[in-house]
This record gives sequence, C-alpha cells and structure tokens, in this order.
Amino acid sequence: MVIKVIRWVVSFLGFLTGYQLSMAILNIDMVNELLGDFAVAPWSVAIHITSGIILGLIFYLISPAIIKIGLKISKIVESSLSKFSLQELLVSTFGLIIGLIIAALLSLPLSNFRLFPGMNEILITLIYILFGYMGITITNKNSELLVSLFKRTPKEVKVQKSKMTCPKILDTSVIIDGRIFDICQTGFVEGVLIIPGFVLAELQYIADSADSLKRTKGRRGLDILNRIQKELDVEVMISEKDYPEISEVDSKLLQLAKDIKGKVVTNDYNLNKVAEFHGVPVLNINELSNAVKPVVIPGEEMVVTVIKDGKESNQGVAYLDDGTMIVVENGRKYVGNTIEVLVTSVLQTAAGRMIFAKPKKNGNK
Repeated sequence: MVIKVIRWVVSFLGFLTGYQLSMAILNIDMVNELLGDFAVAPWSVAIHITSGIILGLIFYLISPAIIKIGLKISKIVESSLSKFSLQELLVSTFGLIIGLIIAALLSLPLSNFRLFPGMNEILITLIYILFGYMGITITNKNSELLVSLFKRTPKEVKVQKSKMTCPKILDTSVIIDGRIFDICQTGFVEGVLIIPGFVLAELQYIADSADSLKRTKGRRGLDILNRIQKELDVEVMISEKDYPEISEVDSKLLQLAKDIKGKVVTNDYNLNKVAEFHGVPVLNINELSNAVKPVVIPGEEMVVTVIKDGKESNQGVAYLDDGTMIVVENGRKYVGNTIEVLVTSVLQTAAGRMIFAKPKKNGNK
C-alpha cells in the first residue's frame, strides 16, 4: 500500500514538473515571437496539462526504480547514523545549526553586491557549506565540554564511569548454561547486561521445540533471565535492534557488539574464535571456569575415586569436585575404589584441564 501511494506521489510530481516546464518554454521571448498570440491562447493550457500528463506517466513508469534507489539511500543513511550515539547526533545537530546561523549572518551583506551573474549564489552556497561543516567539526571535538555544561557530574567521574560500565551482551548458549547467574551474584560482572531481542526469540523457539531436551534447555534459559532480573541487583536491558539482512544469530551478536562497543559473553568456542577474528571483545565463561580451578602441580598427592575405565588399556578415570578429569595410569583394577594417586602431569586444553596421575604404592583404601 505504501509503495502504491509513493508511486502516485512521484507521478504527481512528474505532472507538476511537466506543467511548469511547458509554461517556461512557451514564455521564452523567442518562442513568443514565432508563435505570436498562440502562446497565450486559452487552449494553450491544454498543452501544459498534456505535457504534465506525459511527464507524470513517465515518472509513474520509472517510479519503481526511483523507489528502489531511495530505499538503498535510506538504508545507507540509517546504517551510517546507527554508528553514532544519541549524544553525538545531538551535538552535531547543535553545531550545524550554529554554523548555518553564522553563515546566514555573513551572507546578508554579500547578497547586496552583484559581481557576476550567479557568482553571489555560488559564494553564499560555499559559505553555508563551509560554516555548517565547521560547526559540526568544532562541536564534536568539544562534545564532552558541551555535555558537561548541562550536567553536574564532573568530566573525570563520567569518563571513569563510562569505562567501568561497558555493556555485556549475552548469547543464547551462556543463558542456557546458567552459570552467568552465579557470576553476576558474586558481583564480578560490572555494567549493563544486554539481552538482544533476536536471542530472546531464539530462546523462545528452543523452549517451544518438539524435542524434550531442547525444550528443557530453552525454558531453563528463560528462567535464568527472570531470576537475574528479579533476584540480582544488575541492570538488564533488552535491545530491540535487529539486522534483517543478517540471518545468523551469532553474526547479529557480533554486529551489535561493534555498534554499541560492548563485549559478548559466551561459552561457545566457535563464536569465541570468530569474535577474535572480527576484533570483538569476548568474555568466555569456560575460560573463567578454567582460570579459577585449583592449581595442581606434578608430584602432588590427592585422594580420588576411580569410577570407570579409561580409553587406553589399564587406565582408570576419576573426577575432581569441579569436574576436572583425572586419568590414572594402571588404575583400571581400582575401578570403584578410592585410592591415593600421585600427579605426574597436567594438560591444559581448550576444553578444560586434564590431570594425569598414577597410584601410590599401598594407596588402596
């Protein structure tokens, strides 16, 4: 419906253009001398109307291409404006207005002088462009000073606060994981938690899945978000910003992080690598979990319960309370028993920490 209205508006503009062009042509002195009274004859209005109809029809036929070009230009403008904050836009607009006012004052005396035909108009236009640009540039360079005039908060305090409150964007995997609630509860996460609308939509889709496991995960994620909002003293914001031209949720997350200069919180290994490639800061929950695990060094003794066979022959497998796997050499015969082991080596992988150990002599309990 909107496209049809725009096409008719474009056609009407074409009609007006054709009408005015025909009037301008018939009013030329040379044409009047050739046509005489014909140019002012009453039925010459029919010529103007016919010219308007012809140009209006042409505009109607080419209106789809005009609309398409207009939509592309509007998307480019929208994309460019989305990179600026509201403060930057307001400051730039203020600077532009001041620059245009100064240009108008300077152009008033210049308009009284006539140098060459058309020269005044060119100079006045250049003055408006120059001072408009200068107004935007100067106010942007001094934006902090301008904003501080309307706020009582000292400049230094505000800068420190902005550095401390870098927004954290949660992805689907870290919400379903649930550990983000415990981390926020400890107070280690500072700043605003951003929940993108497309992540909520994905959670809702998972929660409505026919697969019982996916459905449970989706509902768990929604419960975690509700608990964060209701039980924790953390500012949570839902971002309705979407990117229809981007299909993948992970790509939308990275683009949102670039636009708002935030950090992505995830436990997705692949998303972590892609974010590093794009230069987007990432807080990986798995890396945090590995970092806070107790340090184990070769030669240390510990008591473990061997619960199953290992992949290699004669190996046994045990686990620490935090889930760290311990591979016990020659521990197959101790499956189901609690024994003392001696740490031989520690392997750190992307998936976590793995400890290799061997039974102590007379360590069976």
